[in-house]
Amino acid sequence: MNISTLLQEQKSFFFSGATQTKEFRKEQLQKLRTAILEREQDWYGAFHKDFRKCSFEAYTTEIALVVSEIDFALKHLSSWMKPKRVFPSLLNFPSHDFVYYCPYGVALIISPWNYPLQLTFEPLVGAIAAGNCSVLKPSEMTPNVSNVIEELITTIFPKEYCAVITGGIDASQELLGQQFDKIFFTGSSAVGKIVMKAAAEYLTPLTLELGGKSPCIIDQTANLSVAALRIAWGKFMNAGQTCVAPDFLYVYEKIKERFIIELQHAIKKLYGVEPKQSPDFPRIINEKHFLRITALMKEGKIVHGGETDSSELYIAPTVLDGITWSDGIMQEEIFGPLLPIISFTDLNDVVQTLQSKSKPLSLYYFGESKETQERILRDVPSGGACINDTVVHFINPHLPIGGVGNSGSGNYHGEASFKTFSHLKSVLKKPTWIDLPIRYAPYKNKLPLLKWIFKLI
Repeated sequence: MNISTLLQEQKSFFFSGATQTKEFRKEQLQKLRTAILEREQDWYGAFHKDFRKCSFEAYTTEIALVVSEIDFALKHLSSWMKPKRVFPSLLNFPSHDFVYYCPYGVALIISPWNYPLQLTFEPLVGAIAAGNCSVLKPSEMTPNVSNVIEELITTIFPKEYCAVITGGIDASQELLGQQFDKIFFTGSSAVGKIVMKAAAEYLTPLTLELGGKSPCIIDQTANLSVAALRIAWGKFMNAGQTCVAPDFLYVYEKIKERFIIELQHAIKKLYGVEPKQSPDFPRIINEKHFLRITALMKEGKIVHGGETDSSELYIAPTVLDGITWSDGIMQEEIFGPLLPIISFTDLNDVVQTLQSKSKPLSLYYFGESKETQERILRDVPSGGACINDTVVHFINPHLPIGGVGNSGSGNYHGEASFKTFSHLKSVLKKPTWIDLPIRYAPYKNKLPLLKWIFKLI
């Protein structure tokens, strides 16, 4: 498929006005919803081939989240699309002032491999709801899921409205060389910088959903058994290949040994004594990532797990103690089933250290003190956060999801997705039956009156 030609076809379709109506947008969202559910068994098969992911996890973390996002958009689209009336300025009296939500035009959505269905279609829901045409670039690292995505989109949408471009780095580079009206990228911070440079060429509006080392703090007031189970679930879901997973633990020194015991119990509860035999524990995406992750296991002391099998790309849920910030595992996002532990005795030191690091996508704190909870939320920068839980803020469509600094820019989910793919156009409507002369030259003797008006604003 010629990408330049495709882009021109989509721009022509957009300027035809076909995507502007509420009825059209709702019809496309409903088509997408139906098509996703009709292929439920196809998704399960594709996820098992790419990750050895079980059907339950494929449904909850992929299919259900997208369908819920579509339902939320269908329910609220009418109110989102209405121009919002705002208070006028006295300086413009009389006037009626509005914010209009206008689609950008043609959006490019580049999605990653770790949650290929969810992270392709959730942005697409926002693009459709906002009235855009779209080009999707799913990851080549999940060929089976990407094939289902391509078949679905090709079947239900004409290419001049929504199309899929497959391929590797060359395809991505060719896409980024085109002048899209909006780019939405989900992936690593390193590739995010490349995308940002490409967007700068045409000053293209850009949303970046990246990652980072999301900290999880467990203090002496935490409910250790609950904390351990919720952390183990959030960390080892998808074999740790989750952008908002807890990347490392900060554990209060005096409770560390007890917490490690609880964490060991929690992992066994989730995946049994031999997680390799569990039907619920996925595999690493490919050999390159397998080798990268296993190389990170050489530091600290393994207090749980540590088993690997290169023939199956299997790495057990692994907990590492005795880790410091100088260790290699703390220099990059792990994106795998390794959970390092750093001890602390003074929360002030934790806060100061985290303030000096790159801002993470998520922040997790376990503890019962309301005052400390608010301090952590206030003083430790992050894209999002949970108190006494992990990951689950991602599933609420009322909560905008997005990073800050190195972990991204912009937000999506629910109404935030609609706004992400919309230009907010400021509109002033003014009658002609009156025309106050104060703004027109000559300005002699008008300054005192102007100052008085400004005081009233």
